[in-house]
Amino acid sequence: MSGHFAVRTTPQYERLARDLARAHAEFVIHQDEATTILHKDPHNRSREHNILKLRGVRQGEGQYRLRLRRFRFRYDIYDRDVVLHACSLRREDTYRHS
Repeated sequence: MSGHFAVRTTPQYERLARDLARAHAEFVIHQDEATTILHKDPHNRSREHNILKLRGVRQGEGQYRLRLRRFRFRYDIYDRDVVLHACSLRREDTYRHS
């Protein structure tokens, strides 16, 4: 891992983050953690982070997903820039068992 990446956000990300921060106080802490991770290792070369390159997703749509506890962050990588497109809360019903 050489150098650092610039982390930027889209207007859509900003809207989603504002709503999540209002509803979930812990979101801001996880957003800061996500920014730190993406600044240093967005490709997950260290294999320390829960990052997945999503199949069938084109650049500009959030090709990568970082999972931090209940929160998901979708982003793309352009050379030395990381662009956050979306953030969301894990759907609770996805993991329920009948």
